[in-house]
Formats: sequence, structure tokens, C-alpha cells
Amino acid sequence: MTTPPFHLAFPVHDLAAARAFYGGTLGCAEGRSSVDWVDFDFFGHQIVAHLVPGHSGDAGVNKVDGHGVPVPHFGVVLPIPEWRALAGRLEGAGVEFVIPPTIRFAGQPGEQATMFFRDPSGNALEIKAFEDPAKLFAT
Repeated sequence: MTTPPFHLAFPVHDLAAARAFYGGTLGCAEGRSSVDWVDFDFFGHQIVAHLVPGHSGDAGVNKVDGHGVPVPHFGVVLPIPEWRALAGRLEGAGVEFVIPPTIRFAGQPGEQATMFFRDPSGNALEIKAFEDPAKLFAT
């Protein structure tokens, strides 16, 4: 069974900065747009940056495996080789990580590679990967 793509609309305070970050830094192809929003192909999923002047992504934090995880956040689960390549690209671009590329829940059923960072509007993103994708929901 193929998983259908998800759709996420989220606020940004600057569409040009969103285009530079999602299109340039993350490499997401741009889709439709208007003066108030822009679609991106986020690893096969549709995300839409909507202009909301004054938006700030600051939010709460939740402790997960000893790290302060920003809430809310969104992201994607990639295959390990793609995750490593993206981590290297982000490091090379000087992206500031909230949680740098790391292994979380080491030695446990939910062991995963993860990294957290923010877009220019402060929205938190998590990109993760599993050596065994079947363990995505392992307990």
C-alpha cells in the first residue's frame, strides 16, 4: 500500500525567506503560489507557507530522550542515506540546529536518527530516519 501524501499549511512572516529556505536550503520544488502563499514539494508531500505578518514560531518544549523538543513541529521520515545527505547539506549551509543530527533511543525498539532546526519564521522541523523503517511505530 502506498501512503498518500499529507498536506500542511503553516504561517511564515516572509515568503522570500521561506522560498530561499524551503526551495534553496532544503531543495523542495516550488508549486503553485500567490502573493500570500507558496506550495512546496516536501519530500513528496504538499506543504504551504502562508504569509502571516508578525508570525513567530516560538512555542513550548517537551523533554524526549534528554532533549528539549520544540512543540509544535513537523517533518518527514527519510531513508537513512537521504537523512545523512540532508544532514550534511544543512550543516554545510550553516543551518543552526535546535537538536543536531543524533541517534535517539539508542538500543531501543524506536531507535532513530533525528535532527531539529527552524525555518526563518521560527517554525520547527524534525527530520528523522530508521535503520529499519518497519520500526516507525515500535514500542
